Amino acid sequence: MLPIHVALVSRTAQSDPADVSHVAAALQKQAARDLAPIWGVSATVDVFPSLRSVPAGYWPVMIVDDVKDAAGYHLDYHGQPYALVEYSVSWSLTASHEVVEMLCDPWGQRVAAGRSPMAEQGQVEFLVEACDPCENRAFAYTINGVLVSDFITPHFYDPRRTTGARYSFTGAVRAPRQILRGGYISWWEPQSNRVWQERWFGAEPEFVELGEGGFSAAEPLREFVDARTEHPGLDHGLDDSDETLADARDAWRGANEAAEARGARLEREVDELLGGSWPDAG
Repeated sequence: MLPIHVALVSRTAQSDPADVSHVAAALQKQAARDLAPIWGVSATVDVFPSLRSVPAGYWPVMIVDDVKDAAGYHLDYHGQPYALVEYSVSWSLTASHEVVEMLCDPWGQRVAAGRSPMAEQGQVEFLVEACDPCENRAFAYTINGVLVSDFITPHFYDPRRTTGARYSFTGAVRAPRQILRGGYISWWEPQSNRVWQERWFGAEPEFVELGEGGFSAAEPLREFVDARTEHPGLDHGLDDSDETLADARDAWRGANEAAEARGARLEREVDELLGGSWPDAG
């Protein structure tokens, strides 16, 4: 299987290069350790200083100051995917969401057939959006202190619940096609040629019609859905006082302290091995 190469590029002066590298390492670990065994994808996540330095064949995820109304997934003029992430105190959660969904459905048109959650509809085609049903920060987890998104498994689209099946990586989703508070699922209903959504943004879940279409080369189904869906807490980040974010920051500090201590010991060991000084590069 050919690996997918993702390029993480900061286009904002607000980000610290060391933090961007730290997040990229966490996203790489999430892709290799957590996502690959479940979704069968192979991927790398690397940092580049600018878009002009990204090698051919990489799919960019860009951190920007303001996404306006263009957050999330897009296809460029060559039909290659890229994503825009607005910088915030929780930008790693949004970046994780975009990377995971890019890896699971690069072209924004992957669907899974199943019975509609609406009783009056029959067989529909669910858009495979790996993070949307459980995108709320309450269900996120940390890698090396970096806040990353939970994601569903392929069993999420099973016709019924079975013993031993896993429906999301963290286990927060416990049944097929279950959405958690703050999440949603989207589907295309072929008889009416309309896109529907079940979302849980308020007190109770609700059904919403997003409009006609959604299967177009000019606008993939995922882009169609993203343009018509709010992502509370994701598009513009979490509040600075959020408890989940505070817990992640504590883990981040602990990871940095451990890395610094380990690095200092290794530096001393190398210095002793080299006689107390680095060899002349010339």
